[in-house]
Formats: sequence, structure tokens, C-alpha cells
Amino acid sequence: MPDEPVIAADGAGGSDGTATPAHQPVEGVARQRLGPLVHRWVPASLSEARWDPGRPGALLLSMVTALAAVLAAIGVWADRPVPEPAPTLPMLPAVATAGPSAGPAAPSGELVVSVVGKVAEPGLVTVTDGDRVADAIDAAGGPLPDTDLTALNLARRLADGEQLLVGIEPPPEQPDSGGTAGTSAPGAPATQVNLNTATLDELDTLPGVGPVTAQNIVDWRTTNGPFTSVDQLLEVTGIGDAKLAQLEGLVRV
Repeated sequence: MPDEPVIAADGAGGSDGTATPAHQPVEGVARQRLGPLVHRWVPASLSEARWDPGRPGALLLSMVTALAAVLAAIGVWADRPVPEPAPTLPMLPAVATAGPSAGPAAPSGELVVSVVGKVAEPGLVTVTDGDRVADAIDAAGGPLPDTDLTALNLARRLADGEQLLVGIEPPPEQPDSGGTAGTSAPGAPATQVNLNTATLDELDTLPGVGPVTAQNIVDWRTTNGPFTSVDQLLEVTGIGDAKLAQLEGLVRV
């Protein structure tokens, strides 16, 4: 009869004299057979090494992670929508409101005075507010030689629109055609005297006003400026209520 294959029983030894159980898995057999080859051809330092990044590797990994987070944040920030500024509207020129046109006015702080008589250049002169009679005469070229200026108070402040008579007498007053001049007191002027522009001679013609009172009126005018009302005559030395009553209607401001 033919030979039958002999199956090694449990506990039978292998070719190298070691026992190989019949139920040993194939994986274990492969590991046992490849083990000597691995130990032979692979260095022990590699076959036994385990992957460990260590402290430097961990630090490097942390830095890479942080850098990636920063780059991601920058990308998000760069991609954010940028608001567009509102367009600037052009400014329209202001339209001036038409109003009633005013006539040319004299510059502020200037006075126009008429200087006539014995001066080099008689006529209208422009002076500054606060100037004196002497300034107006100088603006008219100055007085002519041998001109008597004693009748003028050269220190008096000027008023706008007044007239200065230099070295000449004022023209005689003409009586009104209606005959009202006959009602005036003897020696009184036919027309009202302007307290702010009258000379000493004109003031002396007023009833109850002599040279001394006339000079007091001029001095008050020089110190305090033009009169604003006739009642201010009470502030002049030598003028009381009775004399003021005589002057009312004969003087004005």
C-alpha cells in the first residue's frame, strides 16, 4: 500500500530541534522567521527606536501652530469689507441777498470840515475824529501871515460838517422874509446858533451871554465833546435855569 504522509504530532520537534505546535498562528510563525533577518540587516538603533519629538521638536511644533494662527487672522482681517467714504458734495457759492443800496458813507473815524477865510487852501478838509481846530487849519495849508487866530479856540475838538472862519467875521444874518425876526430880543441872532460849531463871537451875541460865558461854553465843549442837548448848558459855569430859559429857542445842537 502507498506511503501516507506523516503528520507530526504535538510536541514534535522542528528541523532546528525546537518544538513547533501544530496550532501556532501564521503571524507568529512569520515573526519568528523574519525576526532573525531583521536583527541581521537592520541596525539595532533603528529597530528599537520610537518616534519622540523631544522638547525642541515640541517648541518648533508650537511655533508653527502659532504662526499658522497669525497668518489665518491676517487673512481674515485683509478680507474684511472696507466701507467706502461718502462722496463729497460740491459747495455752492452763497448768494448775497439783495438789499436796499446805501449811498457812499464816509469812512469810520473821519470828519469833513469846511475851512474858509485866511488860510492857504480854503475849502473842505478831511480830518480824524478827535482832531482839534488847529489840525483842520493845518490841513487847509495853515493860516496866512499876520492872521489873527485869537477868536478861535485852537484846542477845541472838531465836529463833522462844521465850518471854521479863520481871520474873518461871519456874514451878517439876513432877516426872515416873514418878519419873524422882529420878535427876537434886541441883539439876539436872527437864526438859532449851533452850540457845537458857534465861535466866541456868535455865542457872545446871545442874550445873557458875554465873553466870559461864551468862553466857558467853548471850554466845556473842548473838554466834554459836542453838546447832545440844549439842557447841557446847565453844566456850563455861569448858566442857570433863568439864563437857560432865555437861550431856549435861540440855540440848537
